[in-house]
Amino acid sequence: MKHVLNKRNQEGFTLLEALISLVVLSIGMLGIAALYVEGLRAGRTAVYRTTAVSLAADMMDRIRANSAAQAAYAGAPALNNCVNQNNDCTPAEMAAHDLRLWQDEIATRMPLGTNQNVVFVAGPVVDTYTIQILWPEPGFPAPLSYTMSARL
Repeated sequence: MKHVLNKRNQEGFTLLEALISLVVLSIGMLGIAALYVEGLRAGRTAVYRTTAVSLAADMMDRIRANSAAQAAYAGAPALNNCVNQNNDCTPAEMAAHDLRLWQDEIATRMPLGTNQNVVFVAGPVVDTYTIQILWPEPGFPAPLSYTMSARL
C-alpha cells in the first residue's frame, strides 16, 4: 500500500525551519562580531600599555644617566640644545631638555590627552623617583595609567 501525504498539511513547514535557522545563525554571527571588536579593543589597550612601559623606562634611564640633576627632573621642561650640540649643559639643563624630549615622544606615541609627570622625593639615604603616565581609553570610565618607581 502506498502512503499518500496530504500536500495541504506540509505547506510552509520548510520555510519555518529556514527562518529559525537564520535567527540562530544571526545570533551566532553577532556573538562572533562582538568577540572580534573586544579583541581589537584589548589589542589597542595592550599596545598603549606597552608604549607607556617603554616611555617610563626611557625616562628612568635618562634619570640614571644624569643622576646629579636630582629634583630637576620634577621641574619644567625646556629645549636647551643639549643633544648633539657643542653646548655644555648643566645637569639641571640636561634634565629639563630630557623632560621636553620625553614629553614630545609621549605626544607622538600616545593618544591625545595623555598626562605624565615625574615626582622626586629626596630621602636621607636614597632618592625616589616616580614616573606616571595616564592616557584616555575608550570604553573605560577613567584614564588608564602606568606608574614606575625607583630608588637611586
